[in-house]
Amino acid sequence: MIPLSGIRNVIFDFGGVLFEIDYELPAIAFEKLGFPDFRAFYTQAAQNPMFDLLETGKVDNNEFLDFLHEFVPGVSREEVLDAWNVILLHILPKEVEFAHSLRQAGIRTFLLSNTNAIHVAEFERMIANTMDFNLFKNAFEKIYYSNVIGLKKPYPETFLQVCEWNKLIPSETLFIDDSLQHVEGARRAGLHAYHLQPGERVSELLSHL
Repeated sequence: MIPLSGIRNVIFDFGGVLFEIDYELPAIAFEKLGFPDFRAFYTQAAQNPMFDLLETGKVDNNEFLDFLHEFVPGVSREEVLDAWNVILLHILPKEVEFAHSLRQAGIRTFLLSNTNAIHVAEFERMIANTMDFNLFKNAFEKIYYSNVIGLKKPYPETFLQVCEWNKLIPSETLFIDDSLQHVEGARRAGLHAYHLQPGERVSELLSHL
């Protein structure tokens, strides 16, 4: 059950909350390219350190794609890029519009995503082709991508830094994510946090906030 009493701020995760993704699709795509152990490198719960470096902006796109290409040397660079981006499905306009309505109603809204420059370029292009991109941006007071700020979930200090930057009181702040380890990290930082389950929609859970 989502705690609502005293909530003044909501921090949204992106993938799995506002944008539909499928962690299985990259594994399937890379297996077809000849990389059978991709699941051991990248899952929703854990990943190889190279992915952490990418998500905190410590390696550039080419360096990362070179890393992946080493496992499938017989295919093109474009095929590697496509396999990496296949995780991205589509924006959920109703959820973005709901976040926008919360902000208009006086709730401070933020987005905090573990992501990377490759995916950001692709999903922002996909959003712009689906809905008004300004509506997406304006649904949040601030948008924080891990590769830009150099901090990522689930570490409590990441949540505390976002709170400090925006003068948020953790006990008045709700964080929503579809990854349990991120929810637990937020709770350790003193925030309220909700683990969004498959099929659940924030717009339905928070409609009376």
